[in-house]
Amino acid sequence: MTLRIGILGTRGIPNHYGGFEQFAEYLSTGLVAKGHEVFVYNSHNHPYNSDTWNNVQLIHCYDPENQLGSFGQFIYDLNCILDARRRNFDVILMLGFTSSSAWGWFYPQQSTLIFNMDGLEWKRTKYSKPVQKFLLLAEKLAVRFSHYHIADSVVIQSYLKKKYAIASEHIPYGAEIYFNEDESLLMEFGVEKHEYYILMARMAAENNIEMILDGFHASKSNKKFLVVGSVNNQLGKHLVNKFRNDKRIVFTGGIYNHPQKIHSLKYYSCLYFHGHSVGGTNPSLLEAMASRAVVAAHENDFNRAVLQEDAFYFSSWCEVKGIIETTTRNEQQLVMINNNLKKISEQYNWDTVISKYEDFLQRCVVEKESKSLKGVNKLTS
Repeated sequence: MTLRIGILGTRGIPNHYGGFEQFAEYLSTGLVAKGHEVFVYNSHNHPYNSDTWNNVQLIHCYDPENQLGSFGQFIYDLNCILDARRRNFDVILMLGFTSSSAWGWFYPQQSTLIFNMDGLEWKRTKYSKPVQKFLLLAEKLAVRFSHYHIADSVVIQSYLKKKYAIASEHIPYGAEIYFNEDESLLMEFGVEKHEYYILMARMAAENNIEMILDGFHASKSNKKFLVVGSVNNQLGKHLVNKFRNDKRIVFTGGIYNHPQKIHSLKYYSCLYFHGHSVGGTNPSLLEAMASRAVVAAHENDFNRAVLQEDAFYFSSWCEVKGIIETTTRNEQQLVMINNNLKKISEQYNWDTVISKYEDFLQRCVVEKESKSLKGVNKLTS
């Protein structure tokens, strides 16, 4: 069955922002390659202005976020939803719900509405208490107004079943396995292979970056620690100031549009620290596994569900310090790397993820149409 699919909820493709945008890239091009007609909604502020990208059709909608801040996201989502009402999509796939479910009354009910429920947004500590309450309400509205649900983590799937008594399809994100590392790229950062630690993340409290750096700062390590990510927000500036006298800690800023450099930094690191504590299956964690990095991860259900026993775990700065001072390259780490690589090739590869999405979208459309026909038959009988 060939489908006409609209993908909403991102700032657009090609990716210039984050995880959902990267996911939309892979999913949309993968579904097009399988013969489906796919449309991705783009912010009019997106630097890519053409109407197609890799055979994916792009719909540019007005987005006032640059003028109105976060409130502008609500206007952008409304504009996308209103446009989608006249497109006659078989499926509308909504990536996330934080600023779209408020407009649930306007969703085009003739389409099959499927939500990727993302992580537990209302638990993110970067949000104030009123915003957290709103995000919990947004989650409830997303459940109410959508027809079907996707959970990228078994932890999210279990949460949705327990809290809302709904079934959801577990489909994780994917990652590409890289083998194009280049040791010479380390020179730019003044480090040598296996002689530095690294983390790559947005500067957000729930990513536990301060905890990780506190542990490293307290350690006796002679290695460097590369912190990759923009430090332009309040937390980023705080961290730069707090650790300004520790010359081992290097804030590189963000690294964009250079996948070989990012992969090489992860591959040659001594340890890759992953501090994310909220959300589902995190794309950056999968990419670290695919880059054959040895992972030290924050102890929580989300990370455990992906890594299982193939990582070092921490829940305090003391434990970070202990990992740094006691971990050396050995056979155990090679086993971890190979086990995580196997997980990527068998569970988290893009071909499998895209095929699961195609199958689920088709099943949802058939089921919804069947229910609609039964309803019509009841009315006419």
